[in-house]
Amino acid sequence: MSEGTATTADLDVRLEQHRVELTGYCYRMLGSSFEAEDAVQDTMVRAWRGYASFEGRSSMRSWLYRIATNVCLDMLNAGNRRARPMDLTGPSPLAQAALTPRPDNTWLEPMPDGRVLPTPADPAEAAVAKESVRLAFMAALQQLPPKQRAVLILREVLAWRASEVAELLGTSVASVNSALQRARATLAENEGAGADAATSDPLDEEQQKLLERYVAAFEGYDMTALTALLHEDAVMTMPPFDLWLRGTDDITGFMTTLGAACADSRLIPVEVNGLPGFAQYKPDEEAGGHTPWSVQVLEISGGRISGFHFFLDTARWFPLFGLPLHLDGPGTPGPRGEGGPAAVGGLEAKADEVE
Repeated sequence: MSEGTATTADLDVRLEQHRVELTGYCYRMLGSSFEAEDAVQDTMVRAWRGYASFEGRSSMRSWLYRIATNVCLDMLNAGNRRARPMDLTGPSPLAQAALTPRPDNTWLEPMPDGRVLPTPADPAEAAVAKESVRLAFMAALQQLPPKQRAVLILREVLAWRASEVAELLGTSVASVNSALQRARATLAENEGAGADAATSDPLDEEQQKLLERYVAAFEGYDMTALTALLHEDAVMTMPPFDLWLRGTDDITGFMTTLGAACADSRLIPVEVNGLPGFAQYKPDEEAGGHTPWSVQVLEISGGRISGFHFFLDTARWFPLFGLPLHLDGPGTPGPRGEGGPAAVGGLEAKADEVE
């Protein structure tokens, strides 16, 4: 059966085969987990409606990418560029730490690997795919104008030919090459700002042991052990708050004051943004067990943790990751229940107490 003559009975199946890679593409374009999934759903709906006019002159994959690109460019017309806290402000000394939230659409959002990373047969392709969703690279992408962003992703990440990108965007090969050159120059200018973690894929034995030590130190709330695992200039962020901290003294100082409610937390591994991560649950003083607190994303470089990022909007992130909303015992998933907003609210209450 040709590309253009599939029956509607199998169209759903054929469209679904492309969902993960399209979600990865839209996520890189938009910087938002939920907007990416909305964009892909819109793409699928448009494909369904327009399938009768699909003449099969290109592959279905190329056709879907053309639709997805147009959807993303339309969504980016508002001009919003998602960011990390360190992209917006300087670090705050612990003595001046203030927990000021910003709207959800400010922030670069975390994404489970399984929703955006297909499983290619080539390990090199898999490594490139993981690197291209890491937080630092994602933040750098957001600095590019939308069309340059599309060109860079299609050419550098997805390895499309310049002629294919030109056809998709309805422009010339020269224009594509020019856009790619400008995009590369912009990324090179920002290369020193928040360099990404250097992790192997899969994690090597040394990195695995580092994570085991991190879990032991964090769950035990042992600041001496934690300090030994961090780079001296390690970075800690906590979206939706714009506060970010640099250096072991300020980080551990925060954790024992404003962040003291994280003591006796439990961590469950998650695969997020091509990096190691954990779902963090803090003690639930009312119901017992543990309640959602954050999704942590860790960056590792030179055998130490160079950054850890706490995404606190648990009402959104835990369902996205398929995580339980309550732990009955020490680290054991229990029945799903209510969870989420209290985590951020509790941290704000702590800030009020200190101020």
